[in-house]
Amino acid sequence: MDDVPPDWTTETSRTYTPAHSDRELEYWIYRHESGDLRLRVAPASLDGDDHPGYALTATSYPGLEFSETIRVRTVLLFERCDRIARQFMALFSTSYDGPGSLENALEYAYERTREHR
Repeated sequence: MDDVPPDWTTETSRTYTPAHSDRELEYWIYRHESGDLRLRVAPASLDGDDHPGYALTATSYPGLEFSETIRVRTVLLFERCDRIARQFMALFSTSYDGPGSLENALEYAYERTREHR
């Protein structure tokens, strides 16, 4: 899971087993080199969701008071969620051209990786 696109880094990665389960879970955070966007692949239950599986969330301007987090997708398996995260990273990177284009690049990647209903 180390092959992230060149302008992304793995900020956090850990595996853990919750007290009430014997299943091992994973939690990964990726950060764009600009610092303007963070992606999280984590169990959906961490956000209080009853949905099993993993959620991909994107946070723009993490750590700032005007940061925003959106849920991109929820899927059953970590591997699939991480694959979607990597697709999101690649799509974001192709259209990101500095802070002024963050919203457009985020929307572009979101529209192509979100769950279509």
